[in-house]
Amino acid sequence: MTATLTGVDVAPPVTSVKRRRRVPGWLAVAPLLVFVAVAFGVPSIAMLNGAFSVKDQATGASSYSTENLTASLQGAYLTALLGSIKLSAVSAGIGTVLGLPLAQVVVTSRFRALREAVLTASGVLANFGGVPLAFAFVATLGNAGVLTKHLHLADHGWDLYSFWGLVIVYLYFLIPLMVLTITPALEGLRSQWREAAQNNGATAVQYWRHVALPVLLPSLLGGFVLLFGSAFAAYATAAAMVGSSVPLVTLQIADAISGNVLVGQENVALALSLDMVLVAGLVMAVYLPLQRRSARWLDA
Repeated sequence: MTATLTGVDVAPPVTSVKRRRRVPGWLAVAPLLVFVAVAFGVPSIAMLNGAFSVKDQATGASSYSTENLTASLQGAYLTALLGSIKLSAVSAGIGTVLGLPLAQVVVTSRFRALREAVLTASGVLANFGGVPLAFAFVATLGNAGVLTKHLHLADHGWDLYSFWGLVIVYLYFLIPLMVLTITPALEGLRSQWREAAQNNGATAVQYWRHVALPVLLPSLLGGFVLLFGSAFAAYATAAAMVGSSVPLVTLQIADAISGNVLVGQENVALALSLDMVLVAGLVMAVYLPLQRRSARWLDA
């Protein structure tokens, strides 16, 4: 049947449209979920099982107990855990304070080549660590290092193989990491906010104190958390430089696994790893709510 409009026959609208079968959305993320389950889930289950497992050396029977966790929070193990927390917090704090103004200079620079060069170098230096970094500092600032002898640093009490020496080495890759982390947040600051502050008579210091820093605070805390985690999990650099002279939990885990101190302490090493996960989880619990608050301002 057709309808007539001003003498012209018009065909009826086609109502039969082939419906495309929609693929469920969760199938798109299924490979990622499988990867996360294998890469993170299986090791986490193995760590939890080992941390709470106690093996009787006489009979070889295993049972579940909190003995390993109790041992990980006593004596040298507790000292190493607190030493890692202190080292990571100090290194991350200094890296955050020094990385912010450097990133601000990069963001406000009119020279695009300088900006790209600094960001590229930061990307390289942020991933430069381990034994090569330790060797570079030992050759430069060690007891027989080039600068140590040339500047007579040993006469002034300089010691690379100490807590503060390790902090300086960690800052070599933590500051570039902070530059990469905080740069997007600095780019998100609206120029209208600075103009409004200036129109109301605010100085540059007042603008940063009352406007920019409150908005950037969650991002700064996020950068601090990232730097804290990088320093907290670092092993090769500290192992090659200071050995056991600076107590660190990662070094204690390596000693427990290899049996350098006591044989059969592998489960204590897993308990120490669980302690590290709990510390990182507490830090992240503080960071996530503030990060959501910052996102509302920067995305507005």
